[in-house]
Amino acid sequence: MRIQLVTPSPKALLDGNRVTALRWVRLLKALGHRASVARQYEGGSCDVLIALHALKSFKSICRFQEKYPDKPLVVVLTGTDLYRDLHRRPEVRHSLKLATHLVVLQKQALEELPASVRQKTCVIYQSAEPFKGKASPPKSYFQICVVGNLRPEKDPFRAAQASRRLPASSRIRIVQVGAALGPEMEKRALDEDQKNPRYRWLGALPYGKTRRLVADSHLVALTSRMEGSSNVLSEALISSVPVVASQIPGLMGTLGENYPGYFPFGDTRALAEQLRKAEKDPAFYGQLKAHCARVSWLVHPQREQASWGKFLEGISSNQLPLKCP
Repeated sequence: MRIQLVTPSPKALLDGNRVTALRWVRLLKALGHRASVARQYEGGSCDVLIALHALKSFKSICRFQEKYPDKPLVVVLTGTDLYRDLHRRPEVRHSLKLATHLVVLQKQALEELPASVRQKTCVIYQSAEPFKGKASPPKSYFQICVVGNLRPEKDPFRAAQASRRLPASSRIRIVQVGAALGPEMEKRALDEDQKNPRYRWLGALPYGKTRRLVADSHLVALTSRMEGSSNVLSEALISSVPVVASQIPGLMGTLGENYPGYFPFGDTRALAEQLRKAEKDPAFYGQLKAHCARVSWLVHPQREQASWGKFLEGISSNQLPLKCP
């Protein structure tokens, strides 16, 4: 099939949505399809449109549905779609109605959707390729990385704030990667880098260097307010690096209800306690690693590719309710 993906992410900004879209193009080509990605649908001929982001891709969704009302139209729901805009913006609800099929990226997302659209919805977990190389975590300090472009939904400075609460004896250092999406975020990151001896902001890095940083860290901190899912979580799991995570549905849908590394969103004190415990308590750190190892099968590339293969077979045969892979 000829498959057109659309994502609103600019080419120059390697954010989670663009990383996801580019990975899907590779997976779909490996399945024998012709796939390409663009920022919007311009009216060209294709057999399937996969629109990443119900709100920001709304114009593309409408344009494709109007031109090809009988062709499959797949809408992939992001974190802001599910946990903010679904309840605020009529465009999101209209996208759900126009879509012939929906994709969410972790199982708890289904609970956010109206019952009327669940039968046309599938869960497809995001994958990451195993890190190619030997991980080399620092021996003189306990490295925690934070990955993601700096924007309010990510609560990007929570780990830095938590590090200020640590005792002087702690060897924790926070290394943050991601472009500042706005002058206020940049100023805050630079100020934190200058004033907090435990914190270092590296700005945007090439994808390969970011993967190296994740693999070389002792822990990954996921502090978001909302996530559809998380590429960084997948990259950590596939690299055998445990995480501490805000207790939000978009992360719990992959990690499970009972993961011991959660903290309440926005709770700096609780996060500091989890970071310190991971550093100083080998049994707790071992629990985190063991749990992450148990769920890592969800994010293997072969599983995601097989899931897309079965999903596309289902939509080709107009199968409803969808039998999710």
